[in-house]
Amino acid sequence: MDLFDKDNRFNIANLVTYLNVAMGVIAIYFIVQGDFFTAIVLAWIAGACDIIDGKLARKYKLSTEFGIQLDSFADFLSFVVMPSFLLYYALRSGMGSGWEALLIGLVFIVYIIMGLRRLVEFNLKVDVGEIEKFFEGIPTPFGAILLWILYLVYSYDIVSNIFIITFLVAVIAWSLNSKLRIIPHP
Repeated sequence: MDLFDKDNRFNIANLVTYLNVAMGVIAIYFIVQGDFFTAIVLAWIAGACDIIDGKLARKYKLSTEFGIQLDSFADFLSFVVMPSFLLYYALRSGMGSGWEALLIGLVFIVYIIMGLRRLVEFNLKVDVGEIEKFFEGIPTPFGAILLWILYLVYSYDIVSNIFIITFLVAVIAWSLNSKLRIIPHP
């Protein structure tokens, strides 16, 4: 098995992407167990994997359609689903029952759908060669960072109102697919 073979589904770049996926899944496990610190450490490892896999793919000319789709799946899991779970589980202790929990849950579902939509739209633009100088909307890793910041703001009682945090989640969800141009595309 050649780790530097472009056609190998388990080349070095894809292995790092698989590691990203594994970190996201394991982080979700720790979130459900209430160990947010370990989950956050795993999330940052997933983020490092996301950077490294792209660098390896470019350096060793390993970029393929499979790798692009795999990277988007990893981004979806590690930078959309996992940080959503982290923040939602952190907010659970402050939620009332009934309509409050339902409303907040729906906002997080919308965030996940908007993150997925953003990744699919990005892949479609890559397929037709329409990548511009700047990202349109905020990238999912940046959205994840914003959710982690909201987690910290809530956890340290800087903002303890779960509806304000939930409103900010909705704003971040909107910004994923907005026309904002704030971050240069590498």
